[in-house]
Amino acid sequence: MDFQSFASSSAGNLYRVKSGQNVLLIECGLPMRRIREALAFELAAVSGCLLTHEHMDHAKSATEMMKAGIDLYTSAGTAEALSLTGHRLHTVKAGEQFRVGCFNVLPFATQHDAAEPLGFLLSDGTDKLMFATDTHYLKWRFKGLTLIAVECNYADDLIVNLEPCRKRRLVGSHMSLATTKAMLRANDLSRVREIHLLHLSSGNSDATRFKTEIEAMTGRPVYVEQQ
Repeated sequence: MDFQSFASSSAGNLYRVKSGQNVLLIECGLPMRRIREALAFELAAVSGCLLTHEHMDHAKSATEMMKAGIDLYTSAGTAEALSLTGHRLHTVKAGEQFRVGCFNVLPFATQHDAAEPLGFLLSDGTDKLMFATDTHYLKWRFKGLTLIAVECNYADDLIVNLEPCRKRRLVGSHMSLATTKAMLRANDLSRVREIHLLHLSSGNSDATRFKTEIEAMTGRPVYVEQQ
């Protein structure tokens, strides 16, 4: 299984998971034109798109994605918040596994200021990817992970000159460096071969520091996604 990030910030999010000839997208928070370009105009190869929640930096092209013939998988709360309809829409529930192409997908609940946000655990029979972004913590523990893609939005000591209301939203809906570390410590990393840090804050993060500290803690290669 191969994980690739095309965009990972408050300006837009788009990720691709590939296993053999099977391609699955996570998020569609860019204009459709940019999504087509990122995928080298090979949308026909895409089995489906997983959507975590309704905020536009993740869901901007949800309707256009379905119009392009790609099935969209998201929670009922997210679908309602975005007024999504149509035969390409599949509503899924936390804790109920489903299959897209060669991927078994298990949604799980996350903690964010959204209607019904989800993270996803993906398995192709060989590898297992845990994907979670826009959540201020994860209460779940995962076994047999080989790939981790997780939010590491900010560090507490880097928050400066932030209005109280914006700070409350930041710490109440996004994952800090300390929380990301705690999540990693709580899970079995023995099979993990790489960790991807997602959705870094533009003003309250330090990519070099985050990469260095988490590599030192886990002993695994860490990739910081901040396009």
